[in-house]
Amino acid sequence: MTDHQQLTPAIELARRNGARFPNESEDYRRARDALLAEEIELRRHIERVAEQRRALPPGGGVRKEYRFQGNGGPVTLNDLFADKDTLVVYSYMFGPERERPCPMCTCLLSAWDGEVPDMQQRVALAVVARSPIERLLSFKKERGWRYLPLYSDIDGDYSRDYRALGEGGSDDAAFNVFTRRDGTIRHFWSEEMGQVTADPGQDPRGAPDLMPIWTVLDATPEGRPADWYPKLSYSSQT
Repeated sequence: MTDHQQLTPAIELARRNGARFPNESEDYRRARDALLAEEIELRRHIERVAEQRRALPPGGGVRKEYRFQGNGGPVTLNDLFADKDTLVVYSYMFGPERERPCPMCTCLLSAWDGEVPDMQQRVALAVVARSPIERLLSFKKERGWRYLPLYSDIDGDYSRDYRALGEGGSDDAAFNVFTRRDGTIRHFWSEEMGQVTADPGQDPRGAPDLMPIWTVLDATPEGRPADWYPKLSYSSQT
């Protein structure tokens, strides 16, 4: 683990940076260096959180044999690991009661699609929703996704147990990580931030945020809009 006590102060690193851009003022540079120091501290805090996450004690053992339907037929949670020791499962808000899938989930998954081959070098990945597999594959084709591995949680057992169903049985997005060590599958970590943990005036997002679009918008002068969310189509505004 990083010895955070031995790190050079962030403000000192910011002063060493030496970056300059055409025609910037001294006021801009002072403010930018102060911001850079905060960005360095943010990076360090993200790493501290990641270290703390990796140091979690063993999570709950998976005692049910969860079953899913994939493009190639029925599979179990154990099958989803393939040859990997770690499995990442994203629960997609596209249950049978929905006419169309969640635009926010779809935006996230569209950003992930091209990175699936890279992710799969390190971990197994599965995207799970409660709609029939034929419906999921049809939307995958419509959206132009190439790599996302989609699975149907037909009986809903996995979704109920791992926080992918909200109040009244409605869909909820969920992000879970499982491990398989010596033949034993355990839950490792799940994103748990939501409405209860949200700060006033802020979207109840997790941290770090899984959606690249917000990272890009956070770098702009307009920032992350409080009243705008991605849509499935901007021609029909859906």
